[in-house]
Amino acid sequence: MSDDETPPYRRPDLATAERVSDLLDRMTVEEKTGQLVGTWGGHLRAEQTFENVADAVRDHYLGSATPFGWAAPLATKPEDVATIANDLQRVAREETRLGIPLLLNADAVHGHAYVAETTVFPNGLGAAATWDSQLIEDGAEITAREMRRTGAQQNYSPTCDVAREPRWGRTFETFGESPLLCAAMAAAKIRGYQKGDDPVLATAKHFPAYSEPERGEDASPVDVSEYKLRNTFVRPFEDALAADVDSVMPSYNSVNGEPSHSSRRVLVDLLREELGFDGHVVSDWNGVRQLADDHKTARDQRDAVRQAHVAGLDVASVGSVEHAEHLVDVVESGELDEETLDVSVRRVLERKFELGLFEDPYVDADAASESVGTDDHREVAREAARASMTLLKNDGVLPLSGDENIFVGGPNADDIVHQLGGWSVLDADDAAGETILEALRTHADGDDTDATISYEQGATLNETLDVNAAVEKAAEADVAVLALGEGWYLHEFGPAEQAGVETGEWPTRSELRLSEAQRELARRIHETGTPIVGVLVTGRPLAVNWLDRNASALLMAYYPGTEGGRAVAETLFGENDPRGRLPISVPRSAGDLPQHHDHLAHPRPIGDDEHPSSYAPLYEFGHGLSYTTFEYDDLTVDGDEVSVNENERVDVTVTVSNTGDRPGTETVQVYGHQAVSSRVRPERWLVGFEQVSVAPGESESVTVSIPTEEFGFYKPGEGHVVETGEYRVFVGDDGASFEVTG
Repeated sequence: MSDDETPPYRRPDLATAERVSDLLDRMTVEEKTGQLVGTWGGHLRAEQTFENVADAVRDHYLGSATPFGWAAPLATKPEDVATIANDLQRVAREETRLGIPLLLNADAVHGHAYVAETTVFPNGLGAAATWDSQLIEDGAEITAREMRRTGAQQNYSPTCDVAREPRWGRTFETFGESPLLCAAMAAAKIRGYQKGDDPVLATAKHFPAYSEPERGEDASPVDVSEYKLRNTFVRPFEDALAADVDSVMPSYNSVNGEPSHSSRRVLVDLLREELGFDGHVVSDWNGVRQLADDHKTARDQRDAVRQAHVAGLDVASVGSVEHAEHLVDVVESGELDEETLDVSVRRVLERKFELGLFEDPYVDADAASESVGTDDHREVAREAARASMTLLKNDGVLPLSGDENIFVGGPNADDIVHQLGGWSVLDADDAAGETILEALRTHADGDDTDATISYEQGATLNETLDVNAAVEKAAEADVAVLALGEGWYLHEFGPAEQAGVETGEWPTRSELRLSEAQRELARRIHETGTPIVGVLVTGRPLAVNWLDRNASALLMAYYPGTEGGRAVAETLFGENDPRGRLPISVPRSAGDLPQHHDHLAHPRPIGDDEHPSSYAPLYEFGHGLSYTTFEYDDLTVDGDEVSVNENERVDVTVTVSNTGDRPGTETVQVYGHQAVSSRVRPERWLVGFEQVSVAPGESESVTVSIPTEEFGFYKPGEGHVVETGEYRVFVGDDGASFEVTG
């Protein structure tokens, strides 16, 4: 076919804008609305036929689908996943009038983890514990590559929520409690997803405020001042937009009484007009349906569809046929004008053209298994897991010498599914990598050690097993490694049928301590006199006061992914120096919440002596030990004054000395403080960080260059301001002052 006969939208030599305009002119209302609606492969599980989704694409022109999402309802093997993706694309390309390809989505939040044998990285909290944005970016690029090789093009990641409620069941998805750290990690993920030869669309979620729900209950209301909204929760989204994120997902909850999915104030006034977002907005799973079913702000599902699209939603991720039919009716009735519809459709089509889907939407299914979980991919995941290992306590028992008799127990010692955490496969046969027990045995069998390993699980997550057998073996050991914590869950610690626990059993949001069964196991082992090394495989900062008092060492492993077992073993044996630092405060109890490093200054009327500060966590934000020791000296700020000019930077320099006998990597954390401000500000807040590796007995000079705006804040009625006056920066116990001038 000559260029004269080929429709312009099918010509790759033309500009994207011209191709989109040509295609839009050819589309009916039904074809346009279909592009704004997706469906989920889980519908196939219910109806037992591929044709249900295929018919939705043929008859209603649905433009996107999630054939492999949570619970992996269709397939997990890479070649099978790729085949399903190709089959769905073939329906869209060959069995619809215009042949518009599908946009296939996945919740690949820490690797393409719902597909078997793929590379699974530490979940969000563990990723943030690395404080290494380049490492996180490299991992995201690998995730994108594995997604594209199995047929997916949009990732519902990264999670930009700032964790301010650790009882919340989605804390593990976040990058912790610091707006700056969350922003840095989210931007790194976006860069990784959207670059390289196999980019995917990144999705910043959940806008604008999701992670401080009332009582910690998922999707419960968030009532938040404009001051807190903008200074805490919106900040990571600003950096996500600066990284050119393609998509934004609203939050399930209401914010100040408005459901995010139907709030024009949120989706247009704030996101588009004020923050300048020009990508496409995609709903969270059932975010539109909930307007009528749960929020009760829509009369029925048709009204919910109308409200969402009038408010600025572009795509209903799993709205399926019902949503498409309602949207056609809303447009034809004049309640949503076709011009607004066209704007949304244009955004979707632009991304499909830019991804090259109109030229070739298919993947090589036969080669899919060879393209995922490769040795070089897993090495990056291994390095991320190593970097995330956070040593909370060590009385000298670690690192292990390699000639001990080691007892291993606990529910997370030999469970790869627990090790992966949520948003991952549920069948251990689908997961690559070693468990903690397997990795410890591998190391014990090595030529360089004479260690012996004994094992008895002793407890599940919430039930005791043969504790007496565990006690007997532990009593004969030199050290007991107890892998404790949480298992696989989503949202509100479920779904129960997938998670393997009954609803209401531990873990729950009402209990931040370890379960009674795990506490009993630890107590009984402690009574033997054998030193305990606790390894916490968990999605949240658990209140582990007893372990802090009685364990000889405590290692926070988070959900470390496929390579986590090896990273834990290497750390315990001293082959990996633990360089992770907490991205979130560990409270002493749920009664101390909320508790975070950047709490606002406030009076203490009774006095500090009689009524101490409410900020007294068990382990503070940024804490983490190494197998060596570091000292800071010579903290300086480059210049006594800095201009309020937005292009100015504050250069903070400090000398880091390794005073131990092992090499180590230190994360230099710089905190800011404003002496006098027009609004109440945090007593300190993270303004910058930098990592440095230092040989034993050596010193390195480290400069952290901080944009002046990091010392500013959003002031309602004025926008972002950096006020003049005195500021201080702190690194460890050292501080230095400087002046901001007009």
